[in-house]
Amino acid sequence: MSDNPTPLPIARTVEALRAVVRDWRRQGFTVAFVPTMGALHEGHLTLVRAAGQHADRVVASIFVNPAQFAAHEDLGTYPRREAGDAALLAGVGCDLLFAPTVAEMYPDGFVTAVSVGGPSQGLETDFRPHFFGGVAVVVAKLLNQVQADVAVFGEKDYQQLMVVRRMARDLDIPTRIIGAQTMRDSHGLALSSRNAYLSEAELDIARRLNGVLAEAALKAADRRPLAAVERDAYSDLLKAGFERVDYVAVRRADDLAPFPNGVVDAPARILAAAWLGKTRLIDNLAV
Repeated sequence: MSDNPTPLPIARTVEALRAVVRDWRRQGFTVAFVPTMGALHEGHLTLVRAAGQHADRVVASIFVNPAQFAAHEDLGTYPRREAGDAALLAGVGCDLLFAPTVAEMYPDGFVTAVSVGGPSQGLETDFRPHFFGGVAVVVAKLLNQVQADVAVFGEKDYQQLMVVRRMARDLDIPTRIIGAQTMRDSHGLALSSRNAYLSEAELDIARRLNGVLAEAALKAADRRPLAAVERDAYSDLLKAGFERVDYVAVRRADDLAPFPNGVVDAPARILAAAWLGKTRLIDNLAV
């Protein structure tokens, strides 16, 4: 990983991005990529540090992707602070920021869609049916634009990580997809840009999510019936103060398929999504 001057160089077009990467390739450097939507926190910075361990040069992107937001979601209010984010990226060894406009990513006449089955089915898709279509098309574009050797995604968005891996495999995208461990605060709450929306009272409740999942994961690992494990965890989240629970589910870790016999008999993951006010929190743990 190189030492970076500040301010961090920023490419705003695909042409400018590729020119930099092409020059790195001529010098024999390997390239890693970390896609983000900005509003960076320590979790994002950990991804960048991990990327630097896998390649000589690191590109990070900031793009708030409208294709993955429904009309009622927080596209307009999603936090945007590019200057501060660029400074943070420079401080952890990022070499280039790719910050395209919506028009650059989706020019007039753009009509292509990417649909990924398998790991995209259920869970998030049951509640955000538009989401993975938007994720798949923007990630496919970004991977093609950067053409990195490796790309690093956080395990906090575990279903997204599985969808991206499946897409890259199915479409023969040569970039290797690496998952990085979820970063948590001292109370176990997974770091997220949307945590900034939480009041102090909501934050106290949010920090109980990890504990409920950890208890449920132990029960699942003990081969207890998953229907009961999921039902109890759902109830425990409501008792903890969450206003609404979208799902709690234990799935196969490699493809997110349900366990047909109703107990864990292979590596598994427990995943959940729950609401506090207008903030939707997701988390997952290995079983």
